[in-house]
Amino acid sequence: MKPHRLLVAASLSLATLSAPALAQETRPAVTTSSPDGSLVLTVSTDNESRATWSLSRKGKLLIAPSTLGFLLTDGLNMVRGFRIVGSETDSHDDTWEQPWGERRFVRDRYNEVTVKLQQSETQGSRLMNVHFRLFDNGIGFRYELPKQPALKTMRIADEVTEFDIVPKGTAWWIPGGEWNRYELVYQKTPIDAVSTAHTPITMRLDDGTHLSFHEAALVDYAGYRFKRVTGQQFRTTLAPSPDGPRVVRDLPFATPWRTIRIADNAAGLIENSLELNLNEPNKLGDVSWFKPARYIGIWWGMIRNDWSWAEGPRHGATTARAKKYIDYAAKHHFRGVLVEGWNKGWNGDWFGHGDEFSFTRPTPDFDLKAVTDYARKKGVHLIGHHETGGNIANYEAQMDDAFALYGKLGVDVVKTGYVADAGGIIAPGNRPGETLMEWHDGQRMVNHYLDVVKTAAKHHVAIDTHEPIKDTGLRRTYPNWVSREGARGMEYNAWGRFANGPDHEPTLVYTRMLSGPMDFTPGVLSLEGANHAPLASTLAKQLGVYLAIYSPIQMAADFVDQLEQYPREMDFISSVPTDWAESHLIAGEVGDYAIFARKDRNSRRWFVGGVNDATARTVTLKFDFLDPGKTYQVKIWKDGDGATYLTETRHRIAYETRTVRKGDTMDLWLAPGGGAAMRLVPQP
Repeated sequence: MKPHRLLVAASLSLATLSAPALAQETRPAVTTSSPDGSLVLTVSTDNESRATWSLSRKGKLLIAPSTLGFLLTDGLNMVRGFRIVGSETDSHDDTWEQPWGERRFVRDRYNEVTVKLQQSETQGSRLMNVHFRLFDNGIGFRYELPKQPALKTMRIADEVTEFDIVPKGTAWWIPGGEWNRYELVYQKTPIDAVSTAHTPITMRLDDGTHLSFHEAALVDYAGYRFKRVTGQQFRTTLAPSPDGPRVVRDLPFATPWRTIRIADNAAGLIENSLELNLNEPNKLGDVSWFKPARYIGIWWGMIRNDWSWAEGPRHGATTARAKKYIDYAAKHHFRGVLVEGWNKGWNGDWFGHGDEFSFTRPTPDFDLKAVTDYARKKGVHLIGHHETGGNIANYEAQMDDAFALYGKLGVDVVKTGYVADAGGIIAPGNRPGETLMEWHDGQRMVNHYLDVVKTAAKHHVAIDTHEPIKDTGLRRTYPNWVSREGARGMEYNAWGRFANGPDHEPTLVYTRMLSGPMDFTPGVLSLEGANHAPLASTLAKQLGVYLAIYSPIQMAADFVDQLEQYPREMDFISSVPTDWAESHLIAGEVGDYAIFARKDRNSRRWFVGGVNDATARTVTLKFDFLDPGKTYQVKIWKDGDGATYLTETRHRIAYETRTVRKGDTMDLWLAPGGGAAMRLVPQP
């Protein structure tokens, strides 16, 4: 498709209107609809001269009039005294290609309007534009603060962007601003029982409409949390700053986009590229040096406390162990081997301190050059590791040298870490010797995370961020930001019985995963954490996670000695791609289950599979996505009879081979805590 554009500018002159003419009944309003007409936006001002927006869908009010504006630390608030002084509309329709991702091509079709607002003289005469884009499946809007004589620098105490949700419904969410960042168990409550939530927050309205509230293109700004005011009225609240203002920006600038995905069903939330479309195109150019791939790693043993990150007799990252893992990777077609604890600084209390970490000096028992040379000969790449302990003052001082070293050695993916409590990031202050304590989602850290990505790109290194800022689609602009954590991953299963419950993964699919790829680290085929603590998973579910939780880098997390015990399961893991031409949710409901069909970008094979919660169920799968006229051989890994995550039967797995064609159906039984995986190969 080729883009087409239509520009219509309408300036609403209010200079000659008397005060009564600004009363509600004669006040001008701006309306715009989505391309298919299902969404209708109205922007106006209320009786107190506050700018408001509202949204209807299919003729029904979805978002009641909701306030727009800012609170400032050094001036009158930008909330009251507004009038609409003009608007500009536009439309757009094209398709762009992802260098890697859940799908190769993304359609970007919207109508948009920029509403121009000005405050009265008594409120400072300041200008504020609000830019709305309406897609058929959602909306994004942001503030654009133009250059103006009345305002040079904004010191934002908080942002007053409201969402007054009209229909009743259910929400899936995690609390915002708590000590454990985004690594919390999702709650399911009525919408009016939410407190303050991180985004994405997912809702299912009583009429079946599905919503997800989030943000896009979070750059040089604080991340926002979704705070309930009263009833179902919500407001943005920005992550704190130790300096007072939560955001400081010189004009002109634009805020991140505030987004709402809107769909008739769960699949409509999943097959939606709203946030990606609201980000700028690729700024890095050719990124073919990044290769989506599977990996293994020296990691699970430290998480379980079998090995240590610290130096000593239990040290995990030794040259000998790294070579053993490289040998296994080469044999089973894994491109990467992650090595944690290879560098100086892990001795002592590093959590929330991190001042002793070196990102260029290995421990005495780890020969970095010898290991990378050995890996290269085997066709394997080391995945590097930079744990900061939350000390970015120490990390930023070494970052250039660290990435230069990795670039020289051929380490082309790096996992970074920021292990510290929320609000516990150690950052350099504005004065010599000053230290400030920052939040992981504050403006300072938003900038830091992106600086790391940009620095890594100079050396052709991709970044997988742990303890990250939430994903807001910046992988489109910086395609070397390939994955991140940002939720409770597999590591929690090492620390207690059923630490991640059986509904955890089928909830992540419809919540956290709406923001972007997650390094969940699946593939614990032993189904055991420390002290034999069982996972809330069947063996088949461990395979299904590879289809349900997307990342262009996918780990098989278990010890290689354990992986060797499951050759039939490794047959699937060694073949499942990490880069897709198409992805479709073919069966699923929020928090209950999720079955995907994904087409390999580099072949004609399809892979089908997913995860279930604690309720046994039989789902009917339709193979409508297949090419017509083709027969496919299907190899199936599924829950065995009587399997359940609750007992030793969790390892029961059944294997089946059959053929299918487009239009066929299949009944698939999913065990409690179960799942399934399938590989579909077209026949000659």
